[in-house]
Amino acid sequence: MPRSPRADEAGGIYHALNRANLGAKIFRKEGDFAAFEKVLGEALQLYQVQLFAYQIMSTHWHLVLRPLVDGEMGRFCKWVGGTHTMRYNAHYHTTGKGHLYQGRFKSFPIQDDEHFFVVCRYVERNARRAEMVAHAEDWRWGSLWRWLQSPAPEPKLLSPWPIARLPNWVERVNEPLTNNELKAIRNCAQRGAPLGDEGWVESIARRLDLESTMRPRGRPRVRPLPPDENKEV
Repeated sequence: MPRSPRADEAGGIYHALNRANLGAKIFRKEGDFAAFEKVLGEALQLYQVQLFAYQIMSTHWHLVLRPLVDGEMGRFCKWVGGTHTMRYNAHYHTTGKGHLYQGRFKSFPIQDDEHFFVVCRYVERNARRAEMVAHAEDWRWGSLWRWLQSPAPEPKLLSPWPIARLPNWVERVNEPLTNNELKAIRNCAQRGAPLGDEGWVESIARRLDLESTMRPRGRPRVRPLPPDENKEV
């Protein structure tokens, strides 16, 4: 089955994520989370990518980022996933015991307006939505906690946002997303479809050859023939 098209254009903003194979816990203790942050820090030194928001969960991770060179998001995420897999297997002695991740990472483009804020809220609220913490900012392994620290902890991971952060940001992240917002993000993550206003989505899909990500899935419905045409010949 051919792979779905993926946008990876310099200057674009994207939500990238990957999940563990079979929903396994691949971040089991604090050291696992810290090790992945170290991998992110190393990758940011190697590749021309800006990281705006992230969250590491026990079975998956989310990144909101911008590649500064065409194709750089793919190179960045491939290095992150490959390096994390190699170090995880060495630490837990699991080399040769199956894939760590369910497959290649997923991603979709985001318009740099209120849709960017919605995705960042979605990412930074992940642990709160899963009821793992009482407040979103309490989750140690994400950008909201890190943004609130002074001085910024090592490794330095976050870049200034492309648009000014909305006031009362912590309170906004703690507010639930609407069902429509959640549905839109999850659909885009699954399909790789752009997230934004209708005109922007149509334009970016046409320009980046993503129109197939917006079509309904499955085979086209077969229209029944008129009665006369259903007769055997």
